[in-house]
Amino acid sequence: MKKLILTVIPLALLLGGVLYFVNHHKSADQQSSNQLRVVTTNSILEDMVRQVAGDKVALHSIVARGVDPHEYEPKPTDISETTQADVIFHNGLNLETGGSGWFSKLIKTAHKKDREQVFEASDAVTPLYLTTNQSEQDPHAWLDLGNGIRYVETITAVLKAKDPKHANYYQERSDTYLAKLKKLDAAAKEKFLDIPEKQRLLVTSEGAFKYFSKAYHVIPAYIWEINTESQGTPEQMAEVLAKINASEVKALFVETSVSPKSMAQVSKETGLPIYSKIFTDSLAKKGEIGDTYYDMMKWNLDKIHQGLSDY
Repeated sequence: MKKLILTVIPLALLLGGVLYFVNHHKSADQQSSNQLRVVTTNSILEDMVRQVAGDKVALHSIVARGVDPHEYEPKPTDISETTQADVIFHNGLNLETGGSGWFSKLIKTAHKKDREQVFEASDAVTPLYLTTNQSEQDPHAWLDLGNGIRYVETITAVLKAKDPKHANYYQERSDTYLAKLKKLDAAAKEKFLDIPEKQRLLVTSEGAFKYFSKAYHVIPAYIWEINTESQGTPEQMAEVLAKINASEVKALFVETSVSPKSMAQVSKETGLPIYSKIFTDSLAKKGEIGDTYYDMMKWNLDKIHQGLSDY
C-alpha cells in the first residue's frame, strides 16, 4: 500500500504539471489571438513598432538581426506569421522588393493586400535615387533621423486605425518616442560642422549613407552602391580610392551586415585605419550596443564624428 501511495503521488504531480502547462499555453494563445498581429520585415521596423505598441500587439520580425534584408529567403514560420497577420510593415523604397523580390512573393503567398494589411513605413519619405540607376530608389531612408521620425508617425497612424481601442496608448508612447528622436536629430544636424569639409568624407562598403550624408553635412563615398550588385570590383575600388586620395579623410568605416574584406583592402591601399563598425540594415542582437533604432543611430553619429575628427 505504501509503494502504491508513493507511486500515485508523483503521477498526480506529473499530471498536474502537464495540465498547468497546457492551460497556461492555451491562455497565452488566447491572449495572443485577441491582440493585433503585426509583422515587420526587419529589426529596425520591429523596434519602432515595439516602441509605439509596447505589449499591446503580437509582433513577429522576418529578417533576423545581422542578416541582410536586400536578399532573403522566407522560412515557413515567416509565411505562417504573415498569413495570420493583421498588419505587415515593410520599408519599401525597393529594399525588400529589389533583387529576388522575396517580399512581393511572400505577400502574394499570404494573400495580403497593399494598404489593407500591407503598409510601407517609408510612405511619407521623399526618396533619393541610386547614382548607378537613377530610376531606382535608394532604400536606406531610416539613416536620416528625420525620415525615421516619419516612419514612426506612419506606424502610429496605422496601429491607431487598426486597433482603435488602444489608440490613446499608442499615441502617448509615440509622442514620447518621437520627442527623443527629434532631440537626437536636432543635435546631429550641428554635430559635424566642427570638422573641416575635406575631412568629412564618409567611406563605407555599401552606399547606404546618402540620406545620412544629406541630413548631417558629410560626403558619402563607397565601394559598391547597394548590396544586391557586384561588390568590390576593380573599377569600384579604383573609384573609391580616387575619392579618398582627393580628400583629407582620417578613417574608414565598415558596416555590421557586410564582409569587411573589401574595406580591409582599401585600408591597406590607403594606410587609413578602419575606425569602427557602424549599423545600416540591421540592429545589433538584443542586449548588445545598438539593439534599438535610437541606440543604433546614436552609435553611428558618435563613431562617425570621432573617426572623421582628428581623434
